[in-house]
Amino acid sequence: MSTSSATRNAQDIQQLHTKQRSKKGLARERREWIAAYLFLAPDALGLLVFVGIPMIYALALGFFDVDGFGNFSFAGLMNYSKMFSDPQFLISLRVTLVYVIVLVPGLFVAGLGLALLVKQRIPFIGLFRSMFFMPYVISLVVVGFVWKFMLTDQIGVFNQFLTTLGLNSRSWLGDPNLALGTVIFINIWLGMGYYMIIFLAGLQDIPHEYYEAAYLDGASGWNAFRYVTWPLLKPTSFFVLLVSLVSAVAGSQGFDLIYVMTRGGPDQSTSLGIFYIYQQAFQFGHYGYAAAMASALVAVLLIATLILFALTKGGRFEFD
Repeated sequence: MSTSSATRNAQDIQQLHTKQRSKKGLARERREWIAAYLFLAPDALGLLVFVGIPMIYALALGFFDVDGFGNFSFAGLMNYSKMFSDPQFLISLRVTLVYVIVLVPGLFVAGLGLALLVKQRIPFIGLFRSMFFMPYVISLVVVGFVWKFMLTDQIGVFNQFLTTLGLNSRSWLGDPNLALGTVIFINIWLGMGYYMIIFLAGLQDIPHEYYEAAYLDGASGWNAFRYVTWPLLKPTSFFVLLVSLVSAVAGSQGFDLIYVMTRGGPDQSTSLGIFYIYQQAFQFGHYGYAAAMASALVAVLLIATLILFALTKGGRFEFD
């Protein structure tokens, strides 16, 4: 056999092995994609059945007049036009706006402050972390009844304490000027432990060598926080702001507390948008109107989320 023939045979064999390896690699890559889709399929199916379809149904329901007995009549844009001329709904949107503006920064500051506190190496630090987080795992109904009892006029714990100090007692849940602030305070107390855990996880991911280098350069505690902690904590901060914003607008905690403690009163001062939607749907039977308002609330949430993305540059917090 000539040298050129042997060379060609060797090249043919090498090309054959290369094709076989590429086929095996392609098959392996395809199997990995199939496995990934199979793992994602249950979550995707659950989101479609329990979130996607109900959202589409609620959006469509807003164009119908529903009497609660299964009777539908097409109403077009009547529910939406009624919504924008309903003074009570507009009041609930204003209450929701104040609620979100105060609650989200309050949870952010309280959660970050607690995380910085419990990050310190002090005795029984695990016990303190558990105590701060414990309110979040307690039933919201139980929390509402306990706080309602402590804030009772005249005989409540807080009013008795004020009386002991020689101050006048307050109607914390009966005064329109105090009720919303009281509910916001309770929500901050309830949720700050959860956001403390998230911030604590972000703080523990920051290498300690960065702080040592900053202190060697003569940085103070505030400068170390400003130039080390805060820049490296931006992704966690964005996540906290986003989650707390969605939770505040959707009323995942506020609804339960308001239902137990104030029922939207006094004088609609604590009537969040989600609570007014509940009243229209399940107390007055206006399901189509409630669906239209729910769609509008989702639109408000999307706009608020886009504003958050714009203000924080997608979580980078790059302010010009």
